[in-house]
Amino acid sequence: MTFRILIVDDEQPIRQTLSFTLRRQNYDVDQASNRREALERLETNNYDLILLDMRLNGDSGMDLLRYIKKTYPQSEVMMITAFGTVATAVEAMKLGACDYITKPFNRDELLHRVKNVLRTKQLESEVKVLRQEFEEKYGLDNIVGRSKELMKVLALVRKVAPTDTTVLITGETGTGKDLIARAIHALSRRSERPFVSINCAAFPEHLLESELFGYVKGAFTGAINNRKGLLQEADGGTFFFDEIGSMPLPLQTKLLRVIEDKMVRRLGENKPTHVDVRIIAATNNDLYEAVRAQQFREDLFYRLNVVNIHMPPLRARRADIPELANYFLNKYARRDGREGLEFSQEVLALLINYDFPGNVRELAHIVEHAVTVCPGPLIRPEDLPQRFRERSAASQPVPLMPQRSRRQQLEEEERRLIIQAIKASSTIREAAEALGMSRATLWRRMKKYGLSKRLFVE
Repeated sequence: MTFRILIVDDEQPIRQTLSFTLRRQNYDVDQASNRREALERLETNNYDLILLDMRLNGDSGMDLLRYIKKTYPQSEVMMITAFGTVATAVEAMKLGACDYITKPFNRDELLHRVKNVLRTKQLESEVKVLRQEFEEKYGLDNIVGRSKELMKVLALVRKVAPTDTTVLITGETGTGKDLIARAIHALSRRSERPFVSINCAAFPEHLLESELFGYVKGAFTGAINNRKGLLQEADGGTFFFDEIGSMPLPLQTKLLRVIEDKMVRRLGENKPTHVDVRIIAATNNDLYEAVRAQQFREDLFYRLNVVNIHMPPLRARRADIPELANYFLNKYARRDGREGLEFSQEVLALLINYDFPGNVRELAHIVEHAVTVCPGPLIRPEDLPQRFRERSAASQPVPLMPQRSRRQQLEEEERRLIIQAIKASSTIREAAEALGMSRATLWRRMKKYGLSKRLFVE
């Protein structure tokens, strides 16, 4: 990456010396002798760094600094002057200058400061890109669905994310509690710092303790060197405790101290270390009942449950099923090079009427299976996992009336699906996307079933 620098100084020897010095370091350098030339350069070029003289002929470098930081905030400005005082340095910094150097300047010192400024600018740019990628991957846009139940959850996520409040996410297995935790982190001021997670149910007590808190050499058999715990690795960021209800009581006591004192102590170490972490926890257990059964500390429960975000099961937000199913369909079809796959209306009806004990995770598995085995462009019931078909058939009510024709059943089911999608959407485009059809097709189906566009505002 080649950095571009603009030198603004009314003394030609200074400009030439600076230009020669910087070009030898492979910087792309332009010059301006006054405010007018500087503004002309700025209008047509993007500069990473501007070296600006404090005093220009007939103009104030400080005034130009104000203008540059207001109009071109992406450019860093380093002030250069022969009249260096602490007062002017402080004023320039307050106005947005990144550094300050006096004339006559030392060549090595100047290059060192320029390199530091540009290295910091490059790092900030890289962090910004990484943050955007993280938000795209884990932010709210990656959480699929438009049901009222999900919208309430996301509204609470937006409120709590900018704070440092401890959050407890509850809900059945497979509802997406980890996605909510990552979204909170991605939208927080800690998003550029680590997001570290652990599944408390995946480790026995002694291993969970060493993973969380770390250890020093000789703390136990096999501790052959010092190791930081995951809580220290998350310093400045967010720590996510998944399945917090499975944490043993002795470790609950240690976690309570971390929350209250912001200190951790490695196994075998006497001196505690300060950590700055935001705590998010998740559970599929009833922690109220666990507290009553003395299986979970009451004081820790209230420390964790400052804000509770409950993820509803998929059966409680059936309006999201078509959109989620199409999301997974496109994901796995792209992976396998099978773009263009679609669900039959019969399959969509089966999915919507199924209770999904495994929630979104189970839906993803079912769709992945169907994409893998489907022989043609249309996914049919026989492409779904056999266990799903058996459960789905068992859950269907036994008809008490003479059965209607298959076509009538499908048409009624399609009409019901369309009404659900319309009521869960604000525009025809959203409803069509959720159903996996074009807007023109949706209009035709609405006309066929006598559905009014007034449904969108009811």
